[in-house]
Amino acid sequence: MALADQNTDLIDAFDEFYRNYYRDEIGELAQGYPTEEKSLYIDWQDLYRFDPDLADDFRSQPGQLIEYAEEALRLYDLPVDVSLGQAHVRVRNLPESTPIREIRADHRGTLIAVQGIVRKATDVRPKVTNAAFECQRCGTLTRIPQAAGDFQEPHECQGCERQGPFRVNFDQSEFVDAQKIRVQESPEGLRGGETPQSIDLNIEDDICGKVTAGDHVAAVGILQLDQKGNDREKSPMFDVYMEGISVEIEDEQFEEMDISDEDKKRIVELSNEPDIYEKIVGSIAPSIYGYDDEKLAMALQLFSGVTKHLPDGSRIRGDLHMLLIGDPGTGKSQLLSYIQNIAPRSVYTSGKGSSSAGLTAAAVQDDFGEGQQWSLEAGALVLADKGIAAIDELDKMQADDRSAMHEALEQQSVSISKAGINATLKSRCSLLGAANPKYGRFDEFEPIGEQIDLEPALVSRFDLIFTVTDQPDAEKDAELADHILTTNYAGEISTHREHNATSDFTEADVASATETVDPTIDPELLRKYIAHSKRSCFPTMTDEAKQAIRDFYVDMRAKGEDADSAVPVTARKLEALVRLAEASARVRLSDTVEIEDADRVIATIRSSLEDVGVDPETGEFDADVVETGTSKTQRDRIQNIKGIIADIETEYDEGAPIDVVVERAEEVGIDESKAYHEIDKLKTQGELYEPKTDHLRTT
Repeated sequence: MALADQNTDLIDAFDEFYRNYYRDEIGELAQGYPTEEKSLYIDWQDLYRFDPDLADDFRSQPGQLIEYAEEALRLYDLPVDVSLGQAHVRVRNLPESTPIREIRADHRGTLIAVQGIVRKATDVRPKVTNAAFECQRCGTLTRIPQAAGDFQEPHECQGCERQGPFRVNFDQSEFVDAQKIRVQESPEGLRGGETPQSIDLNIEDDICGKVTAGDHVAAVGILQLDQKGNDREKSPMFDVYMEGISVEIEDEQFEEMDISDEDKKRIVELSNEPDIYEKIVGSIAPSIYGYDDEKLAMALQLFSGVTKHLPDGSRIRGDLHMLLIGDPGTGKSQLLSYIQNIAPRSVYTSGKGSSSAGLTAAAVQDDFGEGQQWSLEAGALVLADKGIAAIDELDKMQADDRSAMHEALEQQSVSISKAGINATLKSRCSLLGAANPKYGRFDEFEPIGEQIDLEPALVSRFDLIFTVTDQPDAEKDAELADHILTTNYAGEISTHREHNATSDFTEADVASATETVDPTIDPELLRKYIAHSKRSCFPTMTDEAKQAIRDFYVDMRAKGEDADSAVPVTARKLEALVRLAEASARVRLSDTVEIEDADRVIATIRSSLEDVGVDPETGEFDADVVETGTSKTQRDRIQNIKGIIADIETEYDEGAPIDVVVERAEEVGIDESKAYHEIDKLKTQGELYEPKTDHLRTT
């Protein structure tokens, strides 16, 4: 065995390493090989403890040393009837991972680790590693090993020395499973404005088929180069890819966020301050004046509730969904982009430029795999897994595209059935949406519920809905003007000082001007605060908090007990209260949800309900305004008008005259303008038609 003869020392070193560190693991591998286990996973840190020089050589010359490591595994002293002939040695847990955007030519041929999210993955396909060609003339077999690149065929037969023809003998050839995946930088490692970069990994044998689009992975592999161009015109530029050695799915949240002990100390100090909620509200988009309720709700959404897994296998989501509906120029988009920058993991997209495939997942046919294969490409809601998806201009999206979000919001998964691919991807994210009212601006004379130009099925999935109206108010307008002018002045003198060497403004002037628009908590520290809280804090409810939330829900429901009353809230709001209360406890890094958390979120829910959940005609809470888009009063009025038309049309041959219908409606207490409005609406929906001008019939 030439390899063993030449490098006995290295093989002996690996053999000793296995005996010292991996005796039990090799025993388990031998028992399960080759049906259950085909690889021995070794920790690079163990190799470094055993022999630092050998570990460093493994990183700089991985191709050769993996061969010696696998040879040592084959020669390992095992029972006579056990052979590990094709077993792999896979390294994991390198001391640090290389950011994908920092991979350079110097890394060529070395062992590197990358972290990110799987953007695409091909199907697992067999790949030939040693092809056996059979001469059609004399039947001689010629074996040719197949390396990366083009398929190699023999030039002439080793038996009759003719140039073929040949055919591949599949029984005598050696095949291995192969898959190609594309790993993209994780959103938490990026800042606003940076385009995420990616790298392709070729993986083989037992690690194939383990990951799918949307999984967060840590991969170790050897960096290789692939020349661009074709056989005729070869380019001096090369693409980089990795020969994957190990790929592991990471469940830990925010694995790329480095939180030091000093950061943790500052986070704990902050969490103990009595005004922590005010500080966090003050740290969210300080350049936008007001909106304290909305900013508190956004802060709670950033921290999110606790996801529960029940013994029967079902799951209750902890993520909060929030919708902002408001007049133009009220700062909705700015709030969204600020949240996107401050969230540890986030994806931002605008409704006009998003399709259902871009939000969920697309089946793409391209040359990513070998030949034109179909592969899945993860969309925004999948990439935002365990983070926040901020979607602006929700109302500008096509209704069909919006419907793709229903499953992602409630079940927190994305099911795909396209191009013969049936898959379910994870989408455990919070959604922060922004939209304009139906007419671009709120009409104060029409119910707000009717002005939300989104499907009730989608709107009802949001835990909190806030309306942002732009009403003239002398006092508020003066305060807003002062705030905007101060913000702009702070920016002006800061820029003036930066670009003008003879500037009269001192650093103290700049600090004084920016004081009002400075966030109370540094944005980078706040990102770490949120990540640390979600990673380590899982609060439980105290009896007092449970009782307060229960009492609020039962009291609200009691208002709808009369036969003629509307249903004020549904059980969805109760779940929203629990999630919000858990998020409120996480802000303090508390392990228990106290009565103060319950009171805080009850006030937030009440504020949200007063915005959209009130029937404008009766002033009472009505869940149907949001859940179905039609209040109970309106629904009763529609039924009355349809009943009146059905009665009158039997009296007239040409249908019920509109003026008679309106007159009869006024007799039962329906205002003339409202009667005309409902008739127009029913005609639009196709429930009424006009057989003759100003005459109506029901369909």
